[in-house]
Amino acid sequence: MPETDPWEYSLHIPNDTRAVTVCRRTLRLILTMHGLIALVDTAELLAAELVSNAVRHTEGPAALRVRWSAGVLRVGAWDASPEPPGPPGESGCVTDLEAGRGLALVRACSDLWGWQPLARGGHRGKYVWCECALEASECIPG
Repeated sequence: MPETDPWEYSLHIPNDTRAVTVCRRTLRLILTMHGLIALVDTAELLAAELVSNAVRHTEGPAALRVRWSAGVLRVGAWDASPEPPGPPGESGCVTDLEAGRGLALVRACSDLWGWQPLARGGHRGKYVWCECALEASECIPG
């Protein structure tokens, strides 16, 4: 049974492609411990795409942020680059794309996604996020 109380986790990661696997496994553990098994597969896919973009396209550290509130899971990745993410490819043929596929998958598999620039403590960057409701947790990209 999923928890009804809101919660939030942050995992700060280095700029290292191995961090994507660390984030996926950590997210799986978090969701399992909170009784949100139905969201695990989709959330892992979304987190991997967001964190992978943060690590591949920037040079600084990054962070995975996961929040549960009012039946909605928000998964996001912060990175040190203030540049906006590239536009997502068309979700109808995500398997044929060579670029932009990650955000196309995020758009196809989440209920809502977006990004915002961030500036805190003299550090600039951006936060790219997506949300999934518990009842709409399965993603089958076209």
